[in-house]
Amino acid sequence: MELIGPYLAACLLLVVAGVAKAVRPGDTARAVAETVPLPLAVLAPLVRAGAVAEGCVGAAGLVHPSPWTAGLVALSYAAFAAFVTVVLVRGGPLASCGCFGTPDTPATRLHVVVDLVLAGSALAVAAAAPSHWLPTVLADQPWHGVPLVAVSVLGAWLAVLVLGRLAELGAARRLLGVTRGPVT
Repeated sequence: MELIGPYLAACLLLVVAGVAKAVRPGDTARAVAETVPLPLAVLAPLVRAGAVAEGCVGAAGLVHPSPWTAGLVALSYAAFAAFVTVVLVRGGPLASCGCFGTPDTPATRLHVVVDLVLAGSALAVAAAAPSHWLPTVLADQPWHGVPLVAVSVLGAWLAVLVLGRLAELGAARRLLGVTRGPVT
């Protein structure tokens, strides 16, 4: 299970994003409404239910890495990548993907790349993982998995920054018409 660190980060992100969207489904419902022709009153409860499922998949994958849970994590990230790709290809005005329950986090090509990398790590774990509970996985790691957990949490936090704050900066640059060169 060489990619268990990114996999654990992916699971943690699913939990954080699932909880955030369950609490505040509005931004994600608006993002989905740009692609799916359903009223917000219908989409908001569907988004909330999907967010709860997302959080449950992440939690299950986190506490019991197995081929089944890792496959569900991979499927989740593949679906997110597909949705963002469809929106980007259509040129839709996806102002916010609502990934973390906050406004103004536009989806980008980088979002697709992160989703695909996390899906790939989950697929690798699905292919190599026997069914174990997290304490058993950590017991086989150096220092009982403390460095692995620390790096996984750091990876999840960096992914939040990349998907959230970096996307916000890119959107602000486009809004202001800032080009890539030095400001003269």
